[in-house]
Amino acid sequence: MIRYLGLRALFYSLAGFTAVALNFLIPRLMPGDPASIMFAQFQGKMPPEALDALQESFGLSNDPLPLQFLAYLKSLAQGDFGTSLLYYPSPVSEVMTQALGWTVLLAGTALLISFTIGTLLGIAAAWKREGTLDKFLPPTLAFIGAFPYFWLAMLCLSIFGFQLGWFPTRHAIDPQLGETGYLAKMYSVWTHAFLPGLTMVVASLGGWLMAMRNTMIAELGTDYIHYAQIRGLSNNRVALAYAARNALLPSVTSFGMALGFVLSGALLTEVVFGYPGQGYLLIQAVNAQDYPLMQGIFLSITAAVLTANFLVDAVQLVLDPRLRVQS
Repeated sequence: MIRYLGLRALFYSLAGFTAVALNFLIPRLMPGDPASIMFAQFQGKMPPEALDALQESFGLSNDPLPLQFLAYLKSLAQGDFGTSLLYYPSPVSEVMTQALGWTVLLAGTALLISFTIGTLLGIAAAWKREGTLDKFLPPTLAFIGAFPYFWLAMLCLSIFGFQLGWFPTRHAIDPQLGETGYLAKMYSVWTHAFLPGLTMVVASLGGWLMAMRNTMIAELGTDYIHYAQIRGLSNNRVALAYAARNALLPSVTSFGMALGFVLSGALLTEVVFGYPGQGYLLIQAVNAQDYPLMQGIFLSITAAVLTANFLVDAVQLVLDPRLRVQS
C-alpha cells in the first residue's frame, strides 16, 4: 500500500515538475514579454529606463535559461508568482486568492451537490429498474444536460434575473452592502451564487446519475450479488454495502478529476453572470495578455488536478481491497 502510494506520488511529482517547466518555457519562447507590453501601453509616457525596472519587477532578466529557471523555482517555493500586468502592482498570488475563494464556493459547492444527488438517484434508479424513477429521470436529465452550460446560464439569467427579478444578475456580493451585518452579507452571497450554481448542478446532474446507474446495473448482475441475495441479506445491505460500494469506484475517479478542475471555475457560467471566480479572471488575463497571471492560474489548476488524482488513488485503496492486495 505504501509502495503504491509512493509510486503514485513520484509520478505526480514528475508531472508537476514538467508542468512547471512548460509554464516557464512557453512564455519565454513567445515574442515580446509582459514588461514590453505594459511599456507600449503607455505610448511613450514612460522614460526608457522604466522598462528595465518593469522587467525586474516581472522577474525577467538576460541570464541563461537554466539560471532563470532556478530563480523561477525559488520564487515559486516562496509563493511568488510574479506581478500581475492587469492589476499592477498587485502580486499574482493576491489576485488569485481573491478569485479562488469565490470559485471554490461556487464550483465546489455545485460539484458536491450534483455528485451527491446524482449518485443517490443513480443508485435508486438502478435498484428499481424499469420503475417510474428509472423511466423518467435519466432521459429527462440527459436531455437537459445536452444543452451547453452558457445556454442554460443565459436562460436562467433571462427568466429569474431580468424578467422575474428574483435573483441578482452580476457579481458575487452586493457592492453597496458596506459594513452591514454578517447575515446580510451571507444572504447576498447566497442569492448571487444561486443562479450560476443551479446552472452547474442541473447541467451535470444527469451525467453523475447515468454513470452510477449504468455501473451499478452491471454490478447487480454479478455472481457475488446473487450469492448475497441467496444468503438472505437485506435489500438495503445488498444495494449499499455491496453493489453501490463497488459501483462507486468509477464515479469517485470522475469526481476527483472534476474536483481538480474546480479551480478553473465554470468559465462560461462565470462570464455570463459576471461572477469574479478564476474562470472569469482567466478570461480577463488572456484579453489583457497578462502572462504572469495566466501562468499562476494554469499552475494552480495543474496542482489541483494532480493533488485530486493522488487523493482519489488513496481513496480507491480504501474502497477496493483488490488494489491493496496488488500493491
